[in-house]
Amino acid sequence: MKTAVVTDSTAYIPKEMRERLHIHMMPLNVIFSNEAYREEVDITADEFYEEVKKQEKLPTTSQPPIGLFVEKFEELKQNYDDVISIHLSSGISGTYQGAIAAGDMVEGIQVHAFDSEISCMVQGLYVLEAAQMALDDKSADEIMARLREMKQSVRAYFMADDLSHLQRGGRLSSAQALIGSLLQVKPLLHFVDKVIVPFEKIRTRKKAMKRIADLLGEDAASGLPYRAVIIHAKREEEATEWKTELEARFPNVEFSLGYFGPVIGTHLGEGAMGMGWYKI
Repeated sequence: MKTAVVTDSTAYIPKEMRERLHIHMMPLNVIFSNEAYREEVDITADEFYEEVKKQEKLPTTSQPPIGLFVEKFEELKQNYDDVISIHLSSGISGTYQGAIAAGDMVEGIQVHAFDSEISCMVQGLYVLEAAQMALDDKSADEIMARLREMKQSVRAYFMADDLSHLQRGGRLSSAQALIGSLLQVKPLLHFVDKVIVPFEKIRTRKKAMKRIADLLGEDAASGLPYRAVIIHAKREEEATEWKTELEARFPNVEFSLGYFGPVIGTHLGEGAMGMGWYKI
């Protein structure tokens, strides 16, 4: 019984890591004017943020076509019995539904779709766990059970430096964006019931980051081992400094760095910062 692991590009797992762990990636698209780019394939995060500065209008995004999923599952059934397909929140994209629909169209392989109810490297944490279990010859049922268990302890908070992207992309209401910009508020956001909602209003970037660290501290106070990822939109130096600071403060938490790539960056904008974690 061999199990393949599939995810989409919004997990932002580096290519060398995907190759090492045999993770199959389905790219979402970011569209400037009429030109579509497959993120993580045709355009990098850095290239994306540079391109945004040159364009008058924000890009749009689109999910992978169902046909691409069908093609991938047909290819995988030659060597695998099962597929664990882990995707960004179904509340902000139809990618998860696309995986389910394609799974129903392909015979000879069992597709188990998992809605991470989140995105970026927090979604990636599920993928890495599933991939390691698959390499350890765990069954699809065992992997899905572990992903559901992880979901009980996963928490994530993020901050957009500029709310206009979220508002223009339809991911946050204009009233909320207006209040934020008038007061120069840096609202902490999180996912609730698969969609992005404000968690708390905070006045400055520094205070927002401190609040995220304190929320991690509430969980880490148990002394149990945690895994956390700091996610940034073209703020690598700041993220690295924060990581060093947090590693000293929370010895029982294993930290890594991630990034907001083109599709999620379209909605959050450059300068966004966040962190997610779960109990190992």
